[in-house]
Formats: sequence, structure tokens, C-alpha cells
Amino acid sequence: MDTDLYSFIKKEKLDELLEAFYSCLGLPIQVIDHQGISLSAFGPSSTFCHQFEKHLPADDTCEKLHTKAAHQAYTLGETYIFSCHAGLNHIVFPLVNKNAFLGSVLVGPFLMEEPDHLLILDLEKRYRLSSQDLLELYENTSDIPIVPPPKVTQISRLLYYLFSSLITDSRQHFIINQEKFHQQAKINESIQMYKTCGEDRREDYPYDMEKELITKIKIGNISEAKAVLNDLLGYVFFSQGNSLETIKYRAIELCSLLSRAAIEGGAATDNILKINNQFLKAIPSVSTLDDLCYKLQESLDAFTESMFNYVPTRHSELMKKAILYLSRNYMNPVTLEETAGHVGLNPAYFSTLFKQSCGSSFKEYLNMIRIEESKRLLSNTDYPILDIAISVGFEDQSYFSKVFKKYTGFTPKQYR
Repeated sequence: MDTDLYSFIKKEKLDELLEAFYSCLGLPIQVIDHQGISLSAFGPSSTFCHQFEKHLPADDTCEKLHTKAAHQAYTLGETYIFSCHAGLNHIVFPLVNKNAFLGSVLVGPFLMEEPDHLLILDLEKRYRLSSQDLLELYENTSDIPIVPPPKVTQISRLLYYLFSSLITDSRQHFIINQEKFHQQAKINESIQMYKTCGEDRREDYPYDMEKELITKIKIGNISEAKAVLNDLLGYVFFSQGNSLETIKYRAIELCSLLSRAAIEGGAATDNILKINNQFLKAIPSVSTLDDLCYKLQESLDAFTESMFNYVPTRHSELMKKAILYLSRNYMNPVTLEETAGHVGLNPAYFSTLFKQSCGSSFKEYLNMIRIEESKRLLSNTDYPILDIAISVGFEDQSYFSKVFKKYTGFTPKQYR
């Protein structure tokens, strides 16, 4: 049968892997297409299955079940162990090219323990089989391989390692799906935590958690930073429901928070601006909450990597002192000369060192700090745009709007 699957994998190579798997483990293995139809199989077909299939409803076939299980495996980002209609076990691994599902590798059927009368009684209840049919099915269970659970786990891992790299980019997509699944599990835990605290927590935004996130990023503790980020996202989901558009705005605020933390930790300004702008540009095309959360987590990784790939110079302590001074005085008409004097350097020399250390000029860096603060005020307050412009250190609204659009791609009004 002709299939798109063989446009991405050579049939000969795939069959060699299937044959090697069957020869070593003795478990039936086959490749099925995107509709669950078998394309290539190694190992004897099951007499039990052939006899049982005729009792299934026309709209609930083995092919449909196998395809559904393969899609579940892709969502999880790993192999998937499942039981079929007859209570027999299988392992499935999806074959995908980027987001296109092409088919899957299916191992089984097998049992994890000796068959007993309970297996047959369950089939009697569910499918109203005759005594003769049940007796024949029970007799045919003797041909079904028995694999103890610990070995099933190892076979599942082996299946993943054998087939995950067959298609270009496939392994990376599985890894991403695994990370998304893990992230959503953590976010759901956070949501449940807030629910147990009661509805009175809905308006109680966890600012302490924001501070903790900033601290984790500055010290480079990625795993704990991600944990705090997922807790914050859990609060956003709890308080805002599942409104994608509303949560997008919250995600933009969190991205700004992450970028400020990275800059204060010593990351080069131009790198942070690029990461921030990439996130802003990606937001409109994000269509699911899972993807939105993962984009934010990717940004956290990028911010932290940018911060800790920063190579300190012999003047790095002076530059950190200058950055701290700017973060405390950006709302005032602070100048290069004033900042140079604060750290005890000649203005011209300070300007050169600043550009080398931060990756942007003094003026660009100062504007970036002001824009980041203005983004927070635009998102969280109803202050007039002119008042916000002045409060973050710009002299007039026109210049503020021009700089804001340069750094974000939006006017202040559009951003709000």
C-alpha cells in the first residue's frame, strides 16, 4: 500500500528495524498508517485477535483504537502502553514529521500476567459473547506472549530510542511535547492549590512570587525558576479562567518581568530586547494555552542563558554598579556624565566600556529600562499615556511613543 510515511522513511530501513526487534524479543511488531491499517508486520498474527474482532461494533474497530493511542503517545511525547478492547496490552510509538501524523509502530498483543477466567468474564459482560465463543477465546490465550511489567517498561524505552530519530526533527518534537506535558501538569497542580485556598485568593496576586522568580533567575537556578513561573501561571489560569486573549496579556507582563530580571542580572541589553521582541511577535499566532505557556518557558531559558553566557571583564563590577544606579534613577533626567561620575570614570571612557559590557549604548540601555517599566504601567494601571511617559523619565508623549514602538513594535495605545 502506498503511503506518505515512506516519503520520509525508507521502507527497507524500517523493515530492518522491525525484524531486528522481533528477532530479539519475540513480540509481534508492525507499522500502521495514519488510519491504523497495517503496512508491514513481523511475528505471527494473533488467532485470539482474529476471533475477537468479529464481535466488535462496526464503528469501534481495532484500527481506530490503535490510531487514537498513537495520537495520545504523540501528545505525551513518548511511547504509550495501553489495553485494547479485549484487555490485551500493546505499546505504540507515533511516526510524525513536525506536526503531521504519518502512522505508528505497534507492538503487541501481549499480557503482563497469566490469563485467567476474569479476562474472559469481562469480555462476556461487555460484548455478550456465547459460551462457545468464550471457550474458544480462552483456549487461544495460550498463544499470547506474557511479558512482566518491568520488562514492558524497558521494551517501551527501547522502542522510543529505536524509532524516535527516524524522521528529521521528530525527536525534537517529542522532547518539546514531553516538556509541555510536564509543564501543564505542574500548572494544574498550582491551580488545584489555589482552588483549595478558596475564592478569596482570586484577587490576591502573588507579588512575593514575582520577587522569588526574579531572584531565581538572577542566581541562575533554572529548575526552581521554572517551578515558580508555573505557579504564577497557575494563579493566572485560576484567576482569569481559560481566556486565551486575557492570559496572553498576562504572559506579556511576565515576559517583561523576566527580561528586567535578566538585565539586572547582567545580561546584554540587545540580546534581551531581541528575545523580548521575538516573544511579542510570536504571541498573535499562538492558538493554545499549552503553546503560550511553553513559549514563556522558552523565553525564561533564553533570558537566563543570555545572562550567564555574559563574559565579565575587569570592569564588570563598575558596570554592575552603573546598571544598579540606572535601575534606581531611570525616572529622573539621568545623564551619561552623571552616571560616569557615580562610578568614578571619565565619561568618554565609561561610554565605551558600557557599550562593550552591555551590548548597547548608554542611551539605548536607559530607554530600554524606561520602556520595560512603562509596559508594566500600561498593563496594570489606567494612568494616561502622558503621565506614564513622564513617570518613567521621558520628557514628552511623542518621543515616548516613538521609542516605545521602536523597542516593542507597538504604540503604547496598541500595547494597552
